[in-house]
Amino acid sequence: MLKLAGVGAGYGPVQVLYDFDLEARAGEVLCLLGRNGAGKTTTLKAIMGLLPLSGGKVMLNGADFTALPAHEVPKRGIGYVPQGRRLFSELTVSENIEIGLMARGNGRATRARVLEMFPRLSERLDQRAETLSGGEQQMLATARALCLEPSVLLLDEPTEGLQPSMIQLIRETVEAMRAQGVAIVLVEQRIEAVLTLSDRVAFIENGHSREVVDTSDLTAASPLLKKYVGV
Repeated sequence: MLKLAGVGAGYGPVQVLYDFDLEARAGEVLCLLGRNGAGKTTTLKAIMGLLPLSGGKVMLNGADFTALPAHEVPKRGIGYVPQGRRLFSELTVSENIEIGLMARGNGRATRARVLEMFPRLSERLDQRAETLSGGEQQMLATARALCLEPSVLLLDEPTEGLQPSMIQLIRETVEAMRAQGVAIVLVEQRIEAVLTLSDRVAFIENGHSREVVDTSDLTAASPLLKKYVGV
């Protein structure tokens, strides 16, 4: 289980998260939902060690890794697919995948499993990442994270700007990871995706943790969605 307890974080003198709590359980999709600027991406960056914490702890299965440098966090089995993909654009598909494998010393068997999930990437191994379509780049960013064989997967707006067929592929990937017992934290603005894919929803407002509810208790007309997202 991934747990944030009393986390404070921000950018220089600008604090974004205040005494923030969050729990993501193995084998579930937890959607972090809130308005633009509420602190969703900041939360994921804080987990990955990309921002210094002003307070609180980040723990995985009870082990505190708050003080770990950012390059050590993936070695603990936390995969991150950031908004905008952040690929090594001048490197090939194959080279981007190799970088994912190197983080935890995984090899050919892991590579084969990941490529089986994204067969289109197998056809483009020698192609530079910057020449891929938006959907293919999202595939590659997700594949790179899965090369860690993660126990926790963080996804920041994974379906943004994608056509329906690509959205369905990302959805199937998330469902497959959940079935394997991976804890998934999903930042997603598409309410339909939230309601049909997540198990629980954690609301965030102005950097503060608010209600956490089972998705089965929400509908598109739920007052909580209007209160925290404005839909």
